[in-house]
Amino acid sequence: MFRIFLFLLTNLAIVLVAGIVLSVLGVGATHTVGNGLNLSNLLVMCFVFGMVGSFISLLMSKWMAKRTTGTQIIETPRSAEERWLVETVAELSQKAGIKMPEVGIFPSFQSNAFATGWNKNAALVAVSSGLLDRMSRDEVRAVLGHEIGHVANGDMVTLSLIQGVVNTFVMFFSRIIGNFVDRVVFKNEDGPGIAYFVTSIIADIVLGILASTIVMWFSRRREFRADEAGARLAGKQSMINALRRLQAEHEVPDQMPAEMTALAITEGKKEGFSLAKFFASHPAIETRIAALEALQIPNEVPAHGSLWGQR
Repeated sequence: MFRIFLFLLTNLAIVLVAGIVLSVLGVGATHTVGNGLNLSNLLVMCFVFGMVGSFISLLMSKWMAKRTTGTQIIETPRSAEERWLVETVAELSQKAGIKMPEVGIFPSFQSNAFATGWNKNAALVAVSSGLLDRMSRDEVRAVLGHEIGHVANGDMVTLSLIQGVVNTFVMFFSRIIGNFVDRVVFKNEDGPGIAYFVTSIIADIVLGILASTIVMWFSRRREFRADEAGARLAGKQSMINALRRLQAEHEVPDQMPAEMTALAITEGKKEGFSLAKFFASHPAIETRIAALEALQIPNEVPAHGSLWGQR
């Protein structure tokens, strides 16, 4: 899945617009006589605006993913490789109990893949040209199982619900901060002034970035479930081999746009500021491999039947 920088970027933009609208149009409903705040009304309005922003981002996710990565949807397979890719996605989707997603390929030298969509029966699964060039079919199959696991687990919808709650409190506390600055710092008792609006918008941005760590924590946890899904659908050893292949490629420059990395199977190599780990959408590959090795499931998928959902 999805999972997230593109979603967060779109969501932040929508929340900023919603925040401006809330600040301007919601003044009468959220401010009381004496320039105080009606906190219950404010919380309700922030909840409505926050959830709407999150679900608009969800509805736009597939369209944005295609545009951002240059993904070409396979309408009719033009080669044996494309035919195998579509057939494999169809097979794994059936095992996972979801409808056939759209299948696409995006140009990138690095091996990568992503899945997104507003619900599990209207999804998109895409792989990079580099992944198809350098991974074995067993490894590609495992990567596809991982992405289909994101879809089947409903990660994008769950992410949207979490993001909606985060949006609510970001907008809520931003307006409390704006009101404090307006009344206490600028001594404005005649109703919300320019300080309230400017401070609220700045706080939306700052708190929105800080709150994204909550969404990223969720994303890291869901990666383990998607890895397990890949292992159950395509074989544990194949999933481990695919992750090791990705690990070996970390020195290759990443050509996937930064805002798409949370949707991908790996987000590439990150260096520098130590707090960056709190904003990482994926756990370390070594940790993911160790978690897979500890799973008590067969290394290979049986020729008939599915291991999906078995524990």
